Amino acid sequence: MSKVKLGAVSTRAPENFDKKETKARLEEILNELDDLQNLLYAENKHSVLVVLQGMDASGKDGTIRSVFGRLNPQGVMVKSFKAPTAEESAHDFLWRVHLHTPAKGMIQIFNRSHYEDILVTRVHKWCDDELAYKRMKSINDFEELLQEQNNTHILKFYLHVSREEQHERLKERTKNPAKMWKYNDQDFKEARLWNDYRKAYEDCFEHCNKIPWTIVPADQNWYKEYVIAKQLYDLLKSLDMHYPGLKK
Repeated sequence: MSKVKLGAVSTRAPENFDKKETKARLEEILNELDDLQNLLYAENKHSVLVVLQGMDASGKDGTIRSVFGRLNPQGVMVKSFKAPTAEESAHDFLWRVHLHTPAKGMIQIFNRSHYEDILVTRVHKWCDDELAYKRMKSINDFEELLQEQNNTHILKFYLHVSREEQHERLKERTKNPAKMWKYNDQDFKEARLWNDYRKAYEDCFEHCNKIPWTIVPADQNWYKEYVIAKQLYDLLKSLDMHYPGLKK
Protein backbone atom coordinates (compact mmCIF):
# COMPACT_ATOMS: atom_id res chain seq x y z
CA MET A 1 0.00 0.00 0.00
CA SER A 2 1.13 3.60 -0.49
CA LYS A 3 2.42 5.56 2.45
CA VAL A 4 -0.46 6.52 4.73
CA LYS A 5 -0.47 10.05 6.11
CA LEU A 6 -2.87 10.09 9.03
CA GLY A 7 -3.08 13.86 8.96
CA ALA A 8 -4.77 13.59 5.57
CA VAL A 9 -7.39 11.07 6.77
CA SER A 10 -10.61 12.37 8.32
CA THR A 11 -11.48 11.32 11.86
CA ARG A 12 -15.20 11.83 11.21
CA ALA A 13 -17.89 10.02 9.25
CA PRO A 14 -18.34 10.89 5.56
CA GLU A 15 -21.00 13.55 5.01
CA ASN A 16 -23.31 11.14 3.20
CA PHE A 17 -23.71 8.97 6.32
CA ASP A 18 -26.83 9.84 8.28
CA LYS A 19 -26.43 9.16 12.00
CA LYS A 20 -29.97 7.88 12.59
CA GLU A 21 -29.95 5.61 9.55
CA THR A 22 -26.48 4.30 10.31
CA LYS A 23 -27.39 3.47 13.91
CA ALA A 24 -30.49 1.62 12.68
CA ARG A 25 -28.39 -0.41 10.25
CA LEU A 26 -25.85 -1.08 13.01
CA GLU A 27 -28.63 -2.54 15.15
CA GLU A 28 -29.62 -4.88 12.30
CA ILE A 29 -26.00 -5.96 11.81
CA LEU A 30 -25.52 -6.68 15.52
CA ASN A 31 -28.60 -8.89 15.53
CA GLU A 32 -27.31 -10.80 12.51
CA LEU A 33 -23.83 -11.08 14.03
CA ASP A 34 -25.29 -12.97 16.95
CA ASP A 35 -26.49 -15.70 14.58
CA LEU A 36 -23.28 -15.69 12.54
CA GLN A 37 -21.13 -16.02 15.64
CA ASN A 38 -23.21 -18.99 16.77
CA LEU A 39 -22.69 -20.57 13.35
CA LEU A 40 -18.94 -19.92 13.52
CA TYR A 41 -18.81 -21.66 16.90
CA ALA A 42 -20.93 -24.63 15.80
CA GLU A 43 -19.13 -25.27 12.51
CA ASN A 44 -15.73 -25.04 14.25
CA LYS A 45 -13.71 -24.63 11.05
CA HIS A 46 -12.67 -20.96 11.18
CA SER A 47 -11.42 -18.54 13.80
CA VAL A 48 -11.37 -14.75 13.84
CA LEU A 49 -8.79 -12.40 15.34
CA VAL A 50 -9.80 -8.76 15.74
CA VAL A 51 -6.91 -6.37 16.42
CA LEU A 52 -7.82 -2.99 17.92
CA GLN A 53 -5.12 -0.34 17.97
CA GLY A 54 -5.28 3.40 18.50
CA MET A 55 -4.15 6.33 20.57
CA ASP A 56 -5.22 6.54 24.21
CA ALA A 57 -8.95 7.36 24.45
CA SER A 58 -9.60 6.35 20.84
CA GLY A 59 -12.47 4.12 22.02
CA LYS A 60 -11.12 0.57 22.10
CA ASP A 61 -12.95 -0.41 25.31
CA GLY A 62 -16.22 1.13 24.12
CA THR A 63 -15.95 -0.67 20.80
CA ILE A 64 -15.57 -4.03 22.53
CA ARG A 65 -18.58 -3.35 24.74
CA SER A 66 -20.84 -1.99 21.98
CA VAL A 67 -19.95 -4.25 19.05
CA PHE A 68 -19.08 -7.53 20.75
CA GLY A 69 -20.93 -7.23 24.06
CA ARG A 70 -24.13 -8.78 22.72
CA LEU A 71 -22.49 -11.89 21.31
CA ASN A 72 -22.44 -15.20 23.15
CA PRO A 73 -19.61 -14.89 25.70
CA GLN A 74 -18.77 -18.57 25.19
CA GLY A 75 -17.53 -17.74 21.70
CA VAL A 76 -15.76 -14.42 22.25
CA MET A 77 -12.57 -13.75 24.20
CA VAL A 78 -10.77 -10.47 24.92
CA LYS A 79 -7.13 -10.00 25.73
CA SER A 80 -5.73 -6.62 26.76
CA PHE A 81 -1.98 -6.37 26.31
CA LYS A 82 -0.23 -4.21 28.87
CA ALA A 83 3.44 -3.86 29.78
CA PRO A 84 5.08 -7.32 29.67
CA THR A 85 5.78 -9.16 32.89
CA ALA A 86 9.28 -10.33 33.81
CA GLU A 87 8.45 -13.81 32.52
CA GLU A 88 7.08 -12.45 29.25
CA SER A 89 10.12 -10.24 28.76
CA ALA A 90 12.37 -13.28 29.13
CA HIS A 91 10.86 -14.74 25.92
CA ASP A 92 10.60 -13.46 22.36
CA PHE A 93 8.06 -10.65 21.96
CA LEU A 94 5.45 -12.87 20.28
CA TRP A 95 5.51 -15.58 22.95
CA ARG A 96 2.86 -13.96 25.12
CA VAL A 97 0.73 -13.16 22.08
CA HIS A 98 0.64 -16.66 20.64
CA LEU A 99 -0.85 -17.94 23.89
CA HIS A 100 -4.02 -15.96 23.14
CA THR A 101 -4.60 -16.61 19.45
CA PRO A 102 -8.12 -17.89 18.73
CA ALA A 103 -9.05 -21.56 18.60
CA LYS A 104 -11.30 -22.70 15.77
CA GLY A 105 -14.85 -21.49 16.30
CA MET A 106 -13.76 -18.52 18.40
CA ILE A 107 -13.57 -14.76 17.99
CA GLN A 108 -10.55 -13.34 19.81
CA ILE A 109 -10.22 -9.59 20.36
CA PHE A 110 -6.86 -7.99 21.05
CA ASN A 111 -7.21 -4.69 22.92
CA ARG A 112 -3.79 -3.44 21.86
CA SER A 113 -1.66 -6.25 20.53
CA HIS A 114 1.69 -7.49 19.24
CA TYR A 115 1.95 -4.13 17.48
CA GLU A 116 2.73 -2.42 20.76
CA ASP A 117 6.23 -3.88 20.42
CA ILE A 118 6.88 -1.69 17.38
CA LEU A 119 4.88 1.31 18.60
CA VAL A 120 5.30 2.26 22.26
CA THR A 121 8.74 0.63 22.40
CA ARG A 122 9.85 2.60 19.37
CA VAL A 123 8.44 5.92 20.52
CA HIS A 124 10.25 5.56 23.84
CA LYS A 125 13.50 4.43 22.16
CA TRP A 126 13.45 1.00 23.82
CA CYS A 127 13.52 -0.49 20.33
CA ASP A 128 15.75 0.95 17.58
CA ASP A 129 14.84 1.01 13.89
CA GLU A 130 16.85 -2.11 13.05
CA LEU A 131 15.06 -4.18 15.69
CA ALA A 132 11.69 -2.64 14.79
CA TYR A 133 11.97 -3.74 11.14
CA LYS A 134 13.02 -7.24 12.20
CA ARG A 135 9.95 -7.39 14.41
CA MET A 136 7.73 -6.20 11.56
CA LYS A 137 8.96 -9.11 9.45
CA SER A 138 8.23 -11.47 12.34
CA ILE A 139 4.74 -10.01 12.71
CA ASN A 140 4.01 -10.57 9.02
CA ASP A 141 5.22 -14.16 9.29
CA PHE A 142 3.23 -14.68 12.50
CA GLU A 143 -0.03 -13.45 10.97
CA GLU A 144 0.58 -15.54 7.86
CA LEU A 145 1.10 -18.58 10.09
CA LEU A 146 -2.24 -18.03 11.80
CA GLN A 147 -4.00 -17.72 8.46
CA GLU A 148 -2.42 -20.75 6.83
CA GLN A 149 -2.17 -23.15 9.77
CA ASN A 150 -5.33 -22.45 11.76
CA ASN A 151 -7.73 -20.88 9.27
CA THR A 152 -7.65 -17.65 11.28
CA HIS A 153 -9.16 -14.59 9.62
CA ILE A 154 -7.58 -11.37 10.86
CA LEU A 155 -9.22 -7.95 10.97
CA LYS A 156 -6.92 -5.08 11.93
CA PHE A 157 -8.43 -1.75 12.95
CA TYR A 158 -6.72 1.54 13.77
CA LEU A 159 -9.18 3.79 15.64
CA HIS A 160 -8.38 7.19 14.16
CA VAL A 161 -9.21 9.89 16.68
CA SER A 162 -8.35 13.57 16.41
CA ARG A 163 -6.02 15.22 18.88
CA GLU A 164 -8.83 17.55 19.99
CA GLU A 165 -11.24 14.67 20.62
CA GLN A 166 -8.59 12.73 22.50
CA HIS A 167 -7.95 15.73 24.75
CA GLU A 168 -11.67 16.07 25.53
CA ARG A 169 -11.99 12.36 26.34
CA LEU A 170 -8.94 12.40 28.60
CA LYS A 171 -10.32 15.46 30.41
CA GLU A 172 -13.65 13.69 30.88
CA ARG A 173 -11.86 10.98 32.84
CA THR A 174 -10.99 13.59 35.46
CA LYS A 175 -14.61 14.77 35.81
CA ASN A 176 -17.01 11.90 35.07
CA PRO A 177 -17.32 9.55 38.09
CA ALA A 178 -18.13 6.65 35.75
CA LYS A 179 -14.83 7.13 33.94
CA MET A 180 -12.49 8.22 36.72
CA TRP A 181 -11.27 4.65 37.13
CA LYS A 182 -9.69 4.96 33.69
CA TYR A 183 -7.72 8.05 34.65
CA ASN A 184 -3.96 7.67 34.48
CA ASP A 185 -1.67 10.67 34.62
CA GLN A 186 0.65 8.83 32.25
CA ASP A 187 -1.98 9.16 29.49
CA PHE A 188 -1.50 12.92 29.38
CA LYS A 189 2.27 12.46 29.16
CA GLU A 190 1.84 9.98 26.32
CA ALA A 191 -0.48 12.41 24.54
CA ARG A 192 2.42 14.85 24.24
CA LEU A 193 4.13 12.27 22.04
CA TRP A 194 1.29 12.47 19.51
CA ASN A 195 3.48 13.14 16.47
CA ASP A 196 5.93 10.37 17.39
CA TYR A 197 3.11 7.85 17.71
CA ARG A 198 1.60 8.92 14.40
CA LYS A 199 4.93 8.43 12.66
CA ALA A 200 5.30 4.97 14.22
CA TYR A 201 1.78 4.00 13.15
CA GLU A 202 2.34 5.21 9.60
CA ASP A 203 5.49 3.11 9.36
CA CYS A 204 3.57 0.15 10.75
CA PHE A 205 0.82 0.54 8.12
CA GLU A 206 3.45 0.60 5.38
CA HIS A 207 5.45 -2.45 6.47
CA CYS A 208 2.84 -4.67 8.14
CA ASN A 209 0.20 -4.66 5.44
CA LYS A 210 0.07 -8.20 4.08
CA ILE A 211 -3.19 -8.25 5.99
CA PRO A 212 -4.57 -4.76 5.34
CA TRP A 213 -5.39 -2.23 8.03
CA THR A 214 -8.69 -0.41 8.24
CA ILE A 215 -8.31 3.16 9.44
CA VAL A 216 -11.58 3.83 11.25
CA PRO A 217 -12.71 7.44 11.82
CA ALA A 218 -13.27 7.35 15.58
CA ASP A 219 -14.41 10.80 16.69
CA GLN A 220 -18.06 9.66 16.42
CA ASN A 221 -18.75 6.39 18.20
CA TRP A 222 -21.81 5.52 16.10
CA TYR A 223 -19.78 5.53 12.89
CA LYS A 224 -16.75 3.78 14.39
CA GLU A 225 -18.94 0.95 15.70
CA TYR A 226 -20.76 0.65 12.37
CA VAL A 227 -17.52 0.30 10.35
CA ILE A 228 -16.13 -2.42 12.62
CA ALA A 229 -19.39 -4.36 12.94
CA LYS A 230 -19.94 -4.20 9.16
CA GLN A 231 -16.47 -5.59 8.41
CA LEU A 232 -16.95 -8.44 10.84
CA TYR A 233 -20.39 -9.15 9.37
CA ASP A 234 -19.04 -9.14 5.80
CA LEU A 235 -16.22 -11.49 6.78
CA LEU A 236 -18.47 -14.02 8.50
CA LYS A 237 -21.00 -13.96 5.65
CA SER A 238 -18.21 -14.63 3.15
CA LEU A 239 -17.19 -17.86 4.91
CA ASP A 240 -20.29 -19.68 3.64
CA MET A 241 -20.65 -21.55 6.93
CA HIS A 242 -23.13 -24.35 7.62
CA TYR A 243 -24.35 -26.03 10.75
CA PRO A 244 -22.98 -29.57 11.08
CA GLY A 245 -25.51 -32.35 10.93
CA LEU A 246 -26.19 -35.02 13.53
CA LYS A 247 -23.09 -36.81 14.74
CA LYS A 248 -22.99 -40.43 13.70
